[in-house]
Amino acid sequence: MKDVRDALSVARNSEGKLVRRPLSPHLQVYRPQITSFTSIMHRATGVALAVGTLLMTWWLVATATSDDAFERAQYFLGSPIGLLLLFGWTLALVYHLLNGIRHLAWDIGIGFDAPTYRSTGWLTLIAAAAVSVLLWFVGLVIW
Repeated sequence: MKDVRDALSVARNSEGKLVRRPLSPHLQVYRPQITSFTSIMHRATGVALAVGTLLMTWWLVATATSDDAFERAQYFLGSPIGLLLLFGWTLALVYHLLNGIRHLAWDIGIGFDAPTYRSTGWLTLIAAAAVSVLLWFVGLVIW
């Protein structure tokens, strides 16, 4: 054995013969699946929600502080960058909520078969985009 990695890759199979363990697949050979994408997105939206909450906290503190601070916060949030951040926060919130409901269903044992977790994964992504756009449409156009 050349080094410790070689020693760790050797094991015994069920008949007791020495065999080399397979190496874990790397990103170059791993084909992403909907479950891996939704898992990564759930974590990313959790981080986005934390950052967005800081932005909303800044707005609330500015509201309570002074008219000048409130105007600055309103100006930033009303700018194209601010609106994009708010839309992204809305999208993250809706996705995280819908995917959290999906996880709750998994916690009680529903949706573990392959067709169901694939369809609910896509449904979560599509519904999050549709609900976010609908919320913004109602908020900006109708209200």
